[in-house]
Amino acid sequence: MNKNISSKTLQDLEFSTVLQHVAAYCISGLGKEKVTEIEPIADKETLFKELYLVNEYVSSFESENRVPNHSFDNITENIKRLAIENSFVETDAFLKIATTSLTVNELIKFFNKFSVQFPTFFELSQQIEFTTFIDDEIKKIIDISGEVKNNASEVLKQIRKDINNVRGKIGASFSSALSKAISAGYLDDIKETVVDNQRVLAVSAMHRKKVAGSLLGSSKSGNIVYIAPQATLAYAREYQNLIYDEKQEIVKILRTLSATIRPYVYLLEEYISFLIHIDVVGAKAKYANEMNAVLPKISNEKKIYFKNAFHPILWRKNKQQDLHTVSQSIELNEKQQIIVISGPNAGGKSITLKTIGLLQVMLQSGILIPVDERSQTYIFDTILTDIGDNQSIENQLSTYSYRLKNMRNFLRKCGKNTLFLIDEFGTGSDPELGGALAEIFLEEFYYKKAFGIITTHYSNLKVLANELENVTNANMQFDERTLEPLYKLFVGQAGSSFTFEVAQKNGIPFSIINKAKKRVETEKVRLDRTISKLQKERNRLQKTSENLENQHSKGQKHLDNLQEKEQRMQDKLSGFQELYDQNQKMLSLGRKTNELLNKYFQTNNKKELNSNFNKWVADLKVKQVMKNPVQPKTKAQKQKAKVVEKQQQEIIKKVEKEVLQKVIEVRKEKKIEAAKIAKEKAEYVYQINDSVKVVGSNSVGTIDRIDKKKVTINYGFFTTKTTTDKLELVKRAKK
Repeated sequence: MNKNISSKTLQDLEFSTVLQHVAAYCISGLGKEKVTEIEPIADKETLFKELYLVNEYVSSFESENRVPNHSFDNITENIKRLAIENSFVETDAFLKIATTSLTVNELIKFFNKFSVQFPTFFELSQQIEFTTFIDDEIKKIIDISGEVKNNASEVLKQIRKDINNVRGKIGASFSSALSKAISAGYLDDIKETVVDNQRVLAVSAMHRKKVAGSLLGSSKSGNIVYIAPQATLAYAREYQNLIYDEKQEIVKILRTLSATIRPYVYLLEEYISFLIHIDVVGAKAKYANEMNAVLPKISNEKKIYFKNAFHPILWRKNKQQDLHTVSQSIELNEKQQIIVISGPNAGGKSITLKTIGLLQVMLQSGILIPVDERSQTYIFDTILTDIGDNQSIENQLSTYSYRLKNMRNFLRKCGKNTLFLIDEFGTGSDPELGGALAEIFLEEFYYKKAFGIITTHYSNLKVLANELENVTNANMQFDERTLEPLYKLFVGQAGSSFTFEVAQKNGIPFSIINKAKKRVETEKVRLDRTISKLQKERNRLQKTSENLENQHSKGQKHLDNLQEKEQRMQDKLSGFQELYDQNQKMLSLGRKTNELLNKYFQTNNKKELNSNFNKWVADLKVKQVMKNPVQPKTKAQKQKAKVVEKQQQEIIKKVEKEVLQKVIEVRKEKKIEAAKIAKEKAEYVYQINDSVKVVGSNSVGTIDRIDKKKVTINYGFFTTKTTTDKLELVKRAKK
C-alpha cells in the first residue's frame, strides 16, 4: 500500500466501484476477496510486474495460446487442518488438493512452453516448485469418485472381500425366508420393503407371530408389519461389524496419507496464493478487455498525457443506457504544471478532474486504463484530493473548516512528485476572503512544483492562472445557442459561468435577471460578458478551423495523388528518354557503317575499309573505357594500377609545386604593379571632364568642377560631390 495515497483519496475517486466491476470477473470467491483489498502499489518494480502480467493476459485474448483454465476450490481450511499433527482430511478434500496441484503444474508447464509470449508469467511461475508428488500420492489412494481404493491397504482389501461375502449370505438367507413366507401366505401384496437400509418382509398383521424375526415397524394403518427374518439377523450383525472395521481402516489410511502430504503444506499455500493472483490478474485483464483499456507509456519524465481518456464508471453506466461517452484529452507537464478549469456547473468539470485522478490511481494499482495507446504518464509518490462537500457532523466542522484542514494536509504533503485534484477550489467562505486565501494556496502548490487540476468559479484564480508562467486556464465547452454542455475540455482560456444566460434559459424572468445584474459590480459583469463572448468566438473559430483542416486534408490527398501521377509520368519519360538515346546510338552506328560501306563500294578498296573500320572501333573503345574505366581484376593488374596511380600522383605533385612557384612570382609582379598604379593614382591631378567613379561604385560620371580636393561629378540626371581621395580614374579627358 502506498501510504501517501490515502483511503480518503480512493473514496473521493470512487475507486471501490472500479474494484467491484473488476471483482465481478473473478472465478473464485478468494479472488473476489483479494480484488476488494487492492490498493495503490508503492514499490515501482512490483507495480510494473503487475501491469506487465495484466498486459500479457490481455494479449492472450487475441492469441491461439490462451491462458489455461485456472479455476480452483477453496482449500484454505483443509490446508490448516492438514497442518495439524495426527489430523486428517476427508477424501473429497484430498481430491480438491490434488486438482489444485494439477492445475498449478499445468500452468507452470504452459508458461514454460510459451515463455517468450508470457515472460512475466514465466518469471512468476518459476518461483513455484513443480512436483507431481502430491497428485500422484492422492490418486494412489483415492479414486476419481472420492472412494478409497481397495488396494490402499491389504487389511482394507480383505475387509471389503468379507463384506461382499456377507452381503451374499444376507441376500441368500433373505430370499429363502421370502419364499417360505410367500408360500405360507403370510405376506402383503408388496411382499418386501427397506427399513433403516435393511430389507424386511411386509407381513400381514394377523400373521406377525408366525414369522420368526425382529419387528422393525409397521405401516400407518397398522395392517402391515415389517419383520427382518431371523436367518438374516446374524449376518446383519456381522455386516455392521465389518462396516465399522472398514471405516476405521479408511481413517487409518487417510491419516497416513495426511502425514505423507503434510510436509507440502507450505507448497499448497503457495499454490493457493499463486492461483488467487492469477485469478485477480485475469479479472483485471477481462475488465480491461471490456473497456479496450491499455498500458500507456510510463516514463521517468514527469508528464501526464491522457489521449481520448474515459471515466470508466461513467463509460460503463452510459453503455448500459446506450448513451455515448465523450472522451477527454488532457496534458500536464513542466510547462503546464497546473490547470484551472472554470465554467458553469453541470458542464463536466468535476468528471474531467475525477477522470484524471481515477485513471492515475487505477494504473498505480496495477489496472490498465481506457486511454489511447499513445498516452503517457508518470508514477507519483503522492496523490491528494479534495472533492465534494466534506462537512463533518461528527467533528462539528463546517465545509470551509474541513477544507482548510484538508489544505493544511495538502501543504504538509505536497511536493514535486505530487498530483493534487481540488474540486470547487476556495468555496465555503466569503468569495473575496476565501478567494484571496485560495490564491496563496495555489501559489504554494505552484512553487513546490506539484502537478494538479482544480475547478473553480473564482475570477481572481482565473487571473492568477494567466499570470503564473506554468499555470493554464481551461474551460468546458458549451453550445453558445442552446447552452447545452458539450463535455469537451478546452485548454488555454478561462470559462464564463454563463450565470445569467443559464438563469434565462431556465425560465427566470428577464426583469429579475436585470435587477440581479445591477446588484453585481459592473466590472464583474463586463469580465464575465467578455469571457462569454470570447468562448463563443473561440467555438466559431474552432468550427472554422475544423472545416479548414478537413479541406486541407482533402487538398493534401489530392496533391498526393497528383504527385503520384507526376512520378509515374516522370518514370515513363525516363524510359522514353533511355529508349530514344539507344535508338540515336543505333542510328549513329548505322550511319557510320553505311558511310564506310558506300566508300568501299565506290573504291572497292578492302584494305582501306578494314583500316577505317578498325580505327572507328578503336575510337569507340577508347570512349567506352573513358566512360567506364576497366577495374583491375588480377593481382598483377591491381599492382600495375597502383604503380600507375603512384606515378600520376608524383607528376601531379611536381606540377603543383611548379604552379605554386609561378603563382608566387605572379603575385609579386602584381603587387609591384599595384603599388605603381597606386603611386600614379596618388600623384595624378584630376582634370575637368575626366571620367571617374567613386570607389566601391560601378556608376561612371564626368568631373564638372574642381575646388581644391572637392569635386563635383555629373552622372547626367544628377550630380554629386565628393573628395579626390575617394575617386578612381576611368578615362582621362581629351585635350
